Amino acid sequence: MASNTTNHRKTQGKGTGKKMSAKKRRARQRRRIILFAVEICALAVLLVAIVSVMMVTKIDKVKINENDIVVNPQVEENKEMKGYRNIALFGVDSRNGKLGKGSRSDTIMIASINQDTGDVKLVSVYRDTYLNLGTDNYNKCNAAYGQNGAEQAINMLNMNFDLDITQYVTVGFEALIDTIDALGGVEIDVHENEIDHLNNYQRSMFSESPDDPLNENITKVTQAGMQTLNGLQATAYCRIRYVGDDFGRAERQRKVLMACMEKAKKANPATLVEILNNVMENVYTNVDVTEMAGILKDVANYNIVAQDGVPFEGHRTTGTIGKKGSCVVPLDLAENVKLLHEFLFDVTDYTPSDQVIQYSQKIEADTAPYVG
Repeated sequence: MASNTTNHRKTQGKGTGKKMSAKKRRARQRRRIILFAVEICALAVLLVAIVSVMMVTKIDKVKINENDIVVNPQVEENKEMKGYRNIALFGVDSRNGKLGKGSRSDTIMIASINQDTGDVKLVSVYRDTYLNLGTDNYNKCNAAYGQNGAEQAINMLNMNFDLDITQYVTVGFEALIDTIDALGGVEIDVHENEIDHLNNYQRSMFSESPDDPLNENITKVTQAGMQTLNGLQATAYCRIRYVGDDFGRAERQRKVLMACMEKAKKANPATLVEILNNVMENVYTNVDVTEMAGILKDVANYNIVAQDGVPFEGHRTTGTIGKKGSCVVPLDLAENVKLLHEFLFDVTDYTPSDQVIQYSQKIEADTAPYVG
């Protein structure tokens, strides 16, 4: 039976061989044209993306001496962290373009990217957390950036949390405003008790004088619920600290960042170029152009799959620590580090370094008289 079928097909081929061949040639030609058109489109998109990244060379590249970056040897040998790119994100309240040392970082986040899956996890480090500043002095952790910029702030993160961060991005609030406006706004669910604070922060950011009549030019948020916030509104929303204290504030920052990511994934290359043009004067980074190109090219494949803040709920308290003022206190830094590695890297049996255990004991000794 199989033989008869084969012979039948061969007979059909002999009778109409030239005609079938012509059809095949025309079909192949059409496929080549379509494929060529698709390749040209893909190349055009890629070209625009690369051009846009090349324009980022105008961003202030603040190189840090990687020899001065502290990475614990135990962390370097940790196989569970291989395949992850960990980047520090700092937000600085700067209206004059000053993004280096001397400015305390209002926002401190860690973005951990699984390079195999594209999954991204975001962790806020609460800015008032009592930690080793990377100099064996203990204070609110956002003081590290103020003392010696990104280099010391990265050391602070690596030393306290057993991490291997070497890359960072610092943005001023102007960059966030411009980015969100270029994306056409972001969708945020605003709660009733956030509205007045959101509008008040808009006024303070629009003009340093609260009585300035120009403040009336802001677009006020008038109702609660899911809505599109423009750049100024969304940045003001990030700054609210009177609803949920600093924990709520950090969560709002993560919500805005996630909303920006979703918009960026849907944006066309021209929009990304516009964003880069608008923000480059308000960004410091040591990520080089080649890596930026890779990140931009793959942005549609990234998914923020989890977000939280450290110290973790149930493993922190607050208190006024003498002259240091109101602080967020890790009840047990070593336990928080175990939970952080489980959250970021899915490691369930991480053993904190001796260094972290030492810091944990110091924090407990310093804060015990104040938090009880």
